[in-house]
Amino acid sequence: MTSVAGSLKVRGNDYRVLEPLLDDFTPELKVSVVIPAYGGQDKLDLVLAGLARQTYPAELTEVIVVDNGSTPPLRLPAVRPKRTRLIVCTEPGRANARNAGLAHAMGDVIHWLDSDVVLTPGAIEAHMRWHHAAPYLVVTGYIRFTDAELPAELPGDLEKHFEPAEPHAWIVDLVERTNGLTDNPQRPFSLHVGGATSVNARLVEAAGPMDDELILGQDTEMGYRLSQAGAVFVPEPAARAYHLGPTMRMRDKQPIDRVSHAFVADRIPSYRWLRGHPGRQWKVPYVTVVVDGTAGYDAVRATVDALLAGTVPDIFVLLLGPWDTLERDRRAPLKDPDLELVLVHGHYRHEGRVRLYPTESVDPAVPFVLRLPPGWIPGEDSLARLLDLARDEGLGLVNVLLRESSRGVVAARLERTSAFARAHLVAAPGEDFDDVVDAVSGVSWVEGETYGFTTEAAPLLGRRGAYRARVEAQAEAARLAKEAERLRAQVAKWRDEAGRWRKSAVELRREVGTLRRQLAAANRAQQGLRALVSTTMKRALRKRLRG
Repeated sequence: MTSVAGSLKVRGNDYRVLEPLLDDFTPELKVSVVIPAYGGQDKLDLVLAGLARQTYPAELTEVIVVDNGSTPPLRLPAVRPKRTRLIVCTEPGRANARNAGLAHAMGDVIHWLDSDVVLTPGAIEAHMRWHHAAPYLVVTGYIRFTDAELPAELPGDLEKHFEPAEPHAWIVDLVERTNGLTDNPQRPFSLHVGGATSVNARLVEAAGPMDDELILGQDTEMGYRLSQAGAVFVPEPAARAYHLGPTMRMRDKQPIDRVSHAFVADRIPSYRWLRGHPGRQWKVPYVTVVVDGTAGYDAVRATVDALLAGTVPDIFVLLLGPWDTLERDRRAPLKDPDLELVLVHGHYRHEGRVRLYPTESVDPAVPFVLRLPPGWIPGEDSLARLLDLARDEGLGLVNVLLRESSRGVVAARLERTSAFARAHLVAAPGEDFDDVVDAVSGVSWVEGETYGFTTEAAPLLGRRGAYRARVEAQAEAARLAKEAERLRAQVAKWRDEAGRWRKSAVELRREVGTLRRQLAAANRAQQGLRALVSTTMKRALRKRLRG
């Protein structure tokens, strides 16, 4: 894909720095609308009638209908855009049909459209305003699902006929909870749905066509590859459409997901929840680690073995070296001038997660690339922590400072493939590339020691050791849980006893109060008696004195 230097540098997926052209909009780009179809002539007629009403210039619009083996064959109705072609693809499957249409498309923009989705008149124009603003966009309209009876002819007022209708709920939810896909969404490519999405043709060229091995999930898988190619994903509410009836996924979500997930797990590393197995390999790994394999057997082995034993098993290690030119000395191996290379080659030749390549060749579908100098040994969780940092902060590059001296800086680099692809699209001639990555995604430096990188190899835990450690940890956890339960029971006992003490204390306080009242009454009675005795004695004394 050629560079589009001078384009605005969109950071992450925050397309708000772009402004779709409005009042002074002069359409220049051509759009190819590709419609795969299998049966459903009545719905196709309505879809083409809707396209005939579009406000985008007809001379800049072509429509390619792909008949995917319908019986009877599909035909073009009288009401359709002027530049409409009907081609036949006998290979079954929506991906094959879309690829057949894509091969005939001549537009600057490819607009995917399903044969049961009717666009409102301004939908394509709303898409194309964005594509005139930047050449690396994927724009998706808002689809509403209607159960209205199919009309014989497309009504003039679509809303009046097709409403009430249901929104595309999961897309609306995705857009709303990510502030329109601008708040560092982890998977903005999920917006790429084949029903009503447009893509710059050069992005499609860079990402490649639909994966025809997939029966379901082709849209999402292609959206992922578009993201890896540097795409920015834009939801456009002004591009509205009506889906004539529910989708297959809406009718049978769980079985559809079951079939789809079984295949896309191999192809979309970002779907981490589909890769729960702790040790298996996948078609597209989550990380490719590039290591110079010519730095000596001991240094290379220390680095690679630590990577393979880490907490991120979903990796491929790419060892670079002149492997194709090696000729082993079978008579005096210790005198072989290429002995170090021979040892590295022999040690990893049959390791499934190591690739021995003469030059760097990284699959663009791999989300992250780690470039690690040989001899530097990551800790068991070092790579996982770097990945967490990159994901949480949306970084395109994490530089790991390993050593700094008068001879320079030794560093590792964790690169996000999609950020580097975006930077390639917008970098101006002579512009520092890391600065461009910083502009579109962000760059950070961290200390290698803080993230567990050393030059001293530690004993690897290994599968058996890991099993024993897990069993011991589970046993210790069970013991602690039992002890915690015992302590909780003791606390409950103490609480009950404390409750009894509080109750006894209340009763005692009541008894003390009663006794105090009785004592006070007795004291008052005693005082009264004393006063009476005193008075009586005084009277008796007076009488005696008078007598």
